[in-house]
Amino acid sequence: MNLSLNRPAYPILILLFLVSVFPVFGQDGAHSPYQVGERLTYIVSYSNFSSAAHAQVQVVSRGNFNGRDAIQLQAHVVTTELIKVALISINNDYTTYVDPQSGLPFRSEQVVHDAISSSQSLHEFNQSAGATDVSQKQATITGTFDFLSAFYRLRSLPLTEGATYALHVWTESQPYEIELRVTGREVVRTNIGMFNTIATQVRLSTSSESYKIYARFSEDQSHVPVLLTSKVRGGEIRAELAGSMIVEPPVPTPTPAPTPRPAPSTQPTIPETPVPSDENWPFSVGEQLNYRVFLGESNATAGTVTFQVRGRSRYFNRNGLLLTVKAQTTGTIARLFVANDQISTYVDPKALLPYRTELNLSEGKRKKNQTLTINQDNGTLTPTGGKTIQIPVGTHDYLSFFYALRTFNLTPQRRNAISILVEDGPKTLVVNAGKREIISLGEQKIPAIPLSLTTPDDRDNDKYQLRIWVSDDRRRLPLRITAKTEIGAVRADLVILPTTSQ
Repeated sequence: MNLSLNRPAYPILILLFLVSVFPVFGQDGAHSPYQVGERLTYIVSYSNFSSAAHAQVQVVSRGNFNGRDAIQLQAHVVTTELIKVALISINNDYTTYVDPQSGLPFRSEQVVHDAISSSQSLHEFNQSAGATDVSQKQATITGTFDFLSAFYRLRSLPLTEGATYALHVWTESQPYEIELRVTGREVVRTNIGMFNTIATQVRLSTSSESYKIYARFSEDQSHVPVLLTSKVRGGEIRAELAGSMIVEPPVPTPTPAPTPRPAPSTQPTIPETPVPSDENWPFSVGEQLNYRVFLGESNATAGTVTFQVRGRSRYFNRNGLLLTVKAQTTGTIARLFVANDQISTYVDPKALLPYRTELNLSEGKRKKNQTLTINQDNGTLTPTGGKTIQIPVGTHDYLSFFYALRTFNLTPQRRNAISILVEDGPKTLVVNAGKREIISLGEQKIPAIPLSLTTPDDRDNDKYQLRIWVSDDRRRLPLRITAKTEIGAVRADLVILPTTSQ
């Protein structure tokens, strides 16, 4: 098999198409792929390369851009180190601004990164919003799209069985015609679960060549593409969802009106976490959350856990947010089993993804001191003194997940999925939000959203019965955490201190 970069790289075109235009996972509402805050990561395999590329796609915002209402879409695509050597090096960012009503783009930007520099190109689309009757069995979508806006537009279609939809795509190199034909139904299994899907065949054509892509969309109204495949001379290209999170959009902070000073109170309250002005976090620098740990039905404290947002600064030559957690056994349990664990994680302030994790674990005779360096652009993890491994772009560690979870859209019945590090390797973690309920914490009854955490990669995906209850407000404070372990049931409750009288 000749993988020379000088030959017509039709696999490269399809690879780019697959990894750069996935729409969002787990939408609500009828045919609306433009939900602000949705962020996805994907893993692409090619031939014998199980991890050929990673991508992250998100609907960034909706607002005024150059005097017009717009939705901003973004994608980041990067090939893994082995593919960079054997086939092609891709490290690109795509941004497209689309009309909220028609999905037509009016501005498309691309940034190409190489080892020493970056180059940027942009294209302005001068077109008015056109109306297309998509209720017909055969429909041609009005207007010109780029690849990113095209796939979002295709996903918003009714996908009626037997229907055919066509649209025109512009690229810098040449124009393409896309035809999507609905062929039937299919059950598809992925790392994040089993799906009943609508099977479609997408034909991507130029004046001289044609490529086939098989796309499976979920049967519900959101039409989530759960799997894309394409056969080429070198084998099969397969793109599969690896992680999905829905980040709450920024909430405008109104100027507070003067209020009378409240009367002194001795009632317990959840600690306040003011929102900083420069980030849309539901927590602030300096926030400290203290937990008491209980075993089984006992009310005796078996341990304590403290989470803290330690600082925002430049760490290891990049902007970062320092998160820490300390856990230790106490009381009678400590006389039987001594545990004293500390983890420090440095995360990107915007995505809350880790780039360095420091582990200092002491659990009985087990000791572990290790630093993990994480490259979220290339999807690699390098432990101190260890071998670099491939991980999905957008992979969290335990600590970064604890804080990123609070930014998810946790509307009841919502499902989020991410990649998380477990024993120095990635696993898929699915977070399902249940119906709101009231829990008792200390002397307070607090509205909460219960979350169940499962690992679909495992045969018993709910082995540890991990559950988290978060406060039903913007802060999304983790109030209670429970799990089933080898020593029995474990519960950690947030310590809520009474306010002091003024």
